[in-house]
Amino acid sequence: MSLIQLTIKGISYSQTQSGAYALVLSEIEGTRTLPIIIGAFEAQSIAIALETEIRPPRPLTHDLFKTFSDTFNIKVKEVIIHKLVDGVFFSSLVCEREGVEEVIDTRTSDAIAIAVRFEAPIYTYENILDKAGIYLKVEEELTIEQKGDSENTSLELEEITKPKKSDFSELSLKDLNKQLSQAVANENYELAAKLRDEISKRS
Repeated sequence: MSLIQLTIKGISYSQTQSGAYALVLSEIEGTRTLPIIIGAFEAQSIAIALETEIRPPRPLTHDLFKTFSDTFNIKVKEVIIHKLVDGVFFSSLVCEREGVEEVIDTRTSDAIAIAVRFEAPIYTYENILDKAGIYLKVEEELTIEQKGDSENTSLELEEITKPKKSDFSELSLKDLNKQLSQAVANENYELAAKLRDEISKRS
């Protein structure tokens, strides 16, 4: 299976799930996005790593991992999001030391936080994007890219609009897809992820 490279589009915080954030990845050559729910610590760690002008007074855990790896000449070559089971993403760090390559299992949130620090590329497989990816219309994507500072230098944390509580099981597949399109248009990726999971269950 071919690998598809992803980039970090942004992080949004949620009012509906305490301490939860939506990390939004997007394919570099395409219009699909991959929303992943992560914890507050990992969201902060990724945001700080992306923000070039902010440095914590003491190293965070992922900073320590980077320093440790540099000290012992360990290079993180790439991150691969390789599996999706029941809405949970599984990832691997591909590392190299003295010409020997090792693959280490890791949580996806940790893998992304580490990848940012090593400037390592992030990949996933086509079947995972087919199953969990959300399509953006070209006009919507251009609008998102034009908002705020460049994602390479800073990270804008935007509040997710609190979705109305509803029983998705009562909605038809047509209604689910309609709400999914509206959620994506409103950049409500947390709700979009839930709708996507419900649609996947019925496929």
